[in-house]
Amino acid sequence: MGNNRLALFSREERAVYALISRNEGLKAREIAAKLNMDRTAVNRLLVSSALMREMCYQDRDYRWHALIRQTIVHEGLYEFSGWYGTVREFTETPAEAWMAQLQEGCRRIGRNLNDTRGLIHSFADCGETMRNLFRDLVQMTAGGFEDWELVFEFRLNRARMIRIYADVLLVTRERVFSLEYKMKNAIDPEEVLQAAKYAPYLEVVFGDHYDIIPALVLTGASDLFEFVPVGREDAEIAVCSGDMLFNVMNEYMGFLE
Repeated sequence: MGNNRLALFSREERAVYALISRNEGLKAREIAAKLNMDRTAVNRLLVSSALMREMCYQDRDYRWHALIRQTIVHEGLYEFSGWYGTVREFTETPAEAWMAQLQEGCRRIGRNLNDTRGLIHSFADCGETMRNLFRDLVQMTAGGFEDWELVFEFRLNRARMIRIYADVLLVTRERVFSLEYKMKNAIDPEEVLQAAKYAPYLEVVFGDHYDIIPALVLTGASDLFEFVPVGREDAEIAVCSGDMLFNVMNEYMGFLE
């Protein structure tokens, strides 16, 4: 979706970033050798590329590292998340304890907790919807999802070229579901666009071996599941009510086939 935005980064930039993020530390000459690139060109990218400046860092031994690694588990996700853990950890944590952890995590990452618009209520609403999803998965599938990574309030806002504000990321073995939550019952095209806008940037962060699947979840609705066009682009995303979130998962993962 919106792959024209990825033109911000060249194929070479993305290749260098992907290699860095899948390793524990590489020098420029090692990057050049592994990608069969000219070392001077690699050095130029490492110094001048906004992607490298914002998403990577160099240690004292001149080795390059990514802030978020493209490995399982995705090291670095915690640093930008209000709450990060596995599905098992989430389902085994009482709701009140989880809420306290989420608020503490939001403060850690600098997330504004101003509750004038019912933010804490929206957190609780989102958490309960995800618990219901996992109850459905227990009943409708053979399991295997307990070790998926789960992120609430992902805020990558220290970068200028890549800014991501995701309510929920559910990371399976092959897909990243990016869920935008609204406590509403009607589809708003602007909110559909909002749900879709971070997909190209998540593709960069997680790598091309993951499918990024954005969806808009309207927790004030019921029995809603449809695909809606995104702006003027030749693309569409799933919009569902909270009670139909399992259907979004099933659409892409084929649990009931």
